[in-house]
Amino acid sequence: MNRPLAVAITGGIGAGKSTALASFRRHGAATVSSDEIVHHLLRSDDVVKGALVGRFGEEILGADGVPDRERIAAVVFRDREALNWLEQLLHPLVSREYLAWRDQLAELPDPPRVSVTEVPLLYEVGAESRFDKVVAITAPRKLREARRGGRVDDREARLIPDHEKVKRADFAYTNTGTPDELDAWVEAVVATLLESDAE
Repeated sequence: MNRPLAVAITGGIGAGKSTALASFRRHGAATVSSDEIVHHLLRSDDVVKGALVGRFGEEILGADGVPDRERIAAVVFRDREALNWLEQLLHPLVSREYLAWRDQLAELPDPPRVSVTEVPLLYEVGAESRFDKVVAITAPRKLREARRGGRVDDREARLIPDHEKVKRADFAYTNTGTPDELDAWVEAVVATLLESDAE
């Protein structure tokens, strides 16, 4: 199989990971986000739904009978034990999904040369070994909070500090400029990845 180069994007909440992911897609990479995978699991995985209802009750279901992310968040983000339980339920399933997605890409007649997965808790869950390269997107805390409408998120305290992510990543970008500047940086990273992959 002609496996695409596997790249992970990680970084803090509000740093611009999703914007970077969209830029990678624009420059020819196949992309998927952990957020998209979680959304898919909530809508289509009966085992996940059963586990969530068993733990939190039917009040976490929306009008359509599907687990509602906002309702789940309202429960787990004020209960550390519940959040840990949720992450232990979802992280292995998310990993399984993006690894299967990469295998499917490799089986295509003309597979993409680069695949990029947005993994917010990459280092926190020890998933970096599943990727060939890691991209860390960072931004100052006050700017990240401003991008999120001034909301402060206590999840930050559980994350590995940005400087540590930058040190461990293959590529790092401080996202304090415009989307066009981020896009230009991503374009250069893609060019570097393609050059190194061709050697």
